[in-house]
Amino acid sequence: MSASRHRVVVTQRFFDEATIAYLEDNGCEVAIVDLAPGTADGDLSHDQLVHLLADADGWIVGHARVTRALLEALPRLQIISRRGVGYERVDLDAARDLGRVVAIGAGGNDASVADHTIGMMLAIAKRLRESQANMQAGKWSILTGSDLYEKTVGVIGLGRIGKSLVKRLGGFDARVLAVTADPDPAYAAATGVEYVDLDRLLAESDYISLHAPLTAETRYLINAEALARMKPGAILINAARGGLVQDADLLEALRSGHLAGAGLDVFVSESDPAFMEVTNALLALPNVVATPHAAASSREGLNRTNRIAAESVVAVLSGGEPAPGCVVADGRTGR
Repeated sequence: MSASRHRVVVTQRFFDEATIAYLEDNGCEVAIVDLAPGTADGDLSHDQLVHLLADADGWIVGHARVTRALLEALPRLQIISRRGVGYERVDLDAARDLGRVVAIGAGGNDASVADHTIGMMLAIAKRLRESQANMQAGKWSILTGSDLYEKTVGVIGLGRIGKSLVKRLGGFDARVLAVTADPDPAYAAATGVEYVDLDRLLAESDYISLHAPLTAETRYLINAEALARMKPGAILINAARGGLVQDADLLEALRSGHLAGAGLDVFVSESDPAFMEVTNALLALPNVVATPHAAASSREGLNRTNRIAAESVVAVLSGGEPAPGCVVADGRTGR
């Protein structure tokens, strides 16, 4: 590598050729880490990451934990750019203290996750998993499901993905209730969204979809108490973060028949293996539709987030600024 070129390490699968070419055309040498089948960068140890990133100027990362110790071991690393929008696995204070930039792929996967959420709602309401299993067993009797049309949908978290979901729900003539930290009266007037408190959303919603970040305040937001306050027969969707829902409590609410079903793209067991037994019990239920943290992983969505992550890397390594909304920590400025 010439002295004028920056080394960018990618610890993600499905990194497209067009984005690699973009990085190379902008003065970067790209190294794609060959992850073992069935593993992700979150499975790499501290020592493995240090070895892979020792001479990296930029890192395009998935779910690896970015700790203070790791950053201290990588003095050359200038930017950590997530191909995604969550950043709870990154020590932002350490990044600021050590002069690094942390960026996210803001806006790249909104449509993909919103589409996935609608798909889960329909799959559960129409009992698609149960119907196919019955047919495979030779039972062709009809299972009656329910509609999304004209139902009340509660959206918890009204950022980019939440708003993308609201746009799609308009095609179902759904009534939308929302809990958000930043109510926008103009947006509500334009879309018909009603801002409510959590108690009312739980009590009135036929479907509840989570799109909030995982913080100390939102951890286990949906627990046994909240589930008991949900409308009998409601459907819960979590395509945001494992840890927003206390999965053990959800399992009991589903087993009791209080809820009609759940669509789950994320699980507590992703960060706490002690919950794997609960996850497996949820997967075994006929009224649960599950995916392995894949809501954002459409070909189109991955290509968009690849490009946004790469653009942030190029901007920082050339002394510039990433696009608005992408920077979550900037140790160059202390923000």
